[in-house]
Amino acid sequence: MTPRAGITHNDIIVTAIEIANTEGLKEVTIANLAKRLRVKSPSLYNHIKGLPDIMNLLTLRALESLYQLLKKAIMEGEKEETIHNLSFAYLTYAREQPGLYMLTIESASKKGEEIQTAANQIIQLLIEVLKPYDLNEEETIHAIRGLRSILHGFASIENQQGFGMPIEVDKSFHYLVSTFIEGLEKHS
Repeated sequence: MTPRAGITHNDIIVTAIEIANTEGLKEVTIANLAKRLRVKSPSLYNHIKGLPDIMNLLTLRALESLYQLLKKAIMEGEKEETIHNLSFAYLTYAREQPGLYMLTIESASKKGEEIQTAANQIIQLLIEVLKPYDLNEEETIHAIRGLRSILHGFASIENQQGFGMPIEVDKSFHYLVSTFIEGLEKHS
């Protein structure tokens, strides 16, 4: 079967991203995509294998875009400034791409090789950012898990409008990341 004129593979992915970011991942369905694209659901199968295929493509796109954003953020600054830059870039991504962001959380080991490679790029960035602290391999893993937990926890609470106290949220985030950095300093 030939793909229907006027709709491309990219149209499907872009529409899926829009749905994920505005309505949530659960709303990324074949039916919703077809409705948004003004085609019948079976027409989409000329371009994609199914919903798991779309989710894998979205996950790959999410990991690659997050990686590029984080990589750009760490190009300036040294040591603790680099961790702050990376952290704010991460939070910005979660704010601006909430649907895609959720796809970056699940362990890549459950996905295909291409997704695992994309996820490993992010881990390598984190390892590079932590090198100035002279952590051993185990401590580096602990620090990566700790930083990811801080970033994801904060982003998740904020995305659910869970911060209601009258202090600027970005100041709290800076304080939290600074406290994490102080802990790294004590171990190095």
